[in-house]
Amino acid sequence: MAKQARAIRTRRAILEAAARVFDEHDYQAATITEILRTAGVTKGALYFHFQSKEDLAHGVLTEQTARPTVPPRTCRAQELVDVVLLHGYRLQSDPMVRAGVRLSLHEVGHQPDGRGPFDPWVDIVRDLLEAAKARGELLSHVDIAASAEVLVGGFAGVQSMSETASRYRDLDRRAAALLRHLLPSIVIPSVLASLDLAEDRGARVFAELPAPPAPCDAQVTT
Repeated sequence: MAKQARAIRTRRAILEAAARVFDEHDYQAATITEILRTAGVTKGALYFHFQSKEDLAHGVLTEQTARPTVPPRTCRAQELVDVVLLHGYRLQSDPMVRAGVRLSLHEVGHQPDGRGPFDPWVDIVRDLLEAAKARGELLSHVDIAASAEVLVGGFAGVQSMSETASRYRDLDRRAAALLRHLLPSIVIPSVLASLDLAEDRGARVFAELPAPPAPCDAQVTT
């Protein structure tokens, strides 16, 4: 059991190091040598868990997409807001999420079935809009599929602007502003008035989530 636990810590240390390197550099510029140095592991340890840089990239993508979603809300429109603002907060605070976004825009982020990097987000937003519609929270004319694509596309745009302008430091403000502009054309006024669209909402939702795993030991080698 101790050996298995050590292997799990080592694998996670490698993934966290890879995420930091992929976050600081693009996929092509990142090197195994830099990942090894950042993780503090041997080459043998790395290749025991990951066969290549591409395998590492897929590991980072899987790790960041597997992280917990927001707690369920009675108001599904609020749940949608929380999903968007929580993702913005994670982009500000979590190298694994930032690296996953960078990687998803390269060839390593495309699915074997040809789906693009934004398609999973469109699916998530569409499902939340469908649930909100079933609860009578949306305006009668709303086109669910089109609205999902506009929301995801809009967030991708402000995310890109924020990365360029401030390395995501102002993403909370930009994401909240995006929602304040788009949601009045989707959500009924009585529900809209009840939504928490504050810039710090993502941080507060994050505080509700289970605590992350304890930090990995430094300088693990096996």
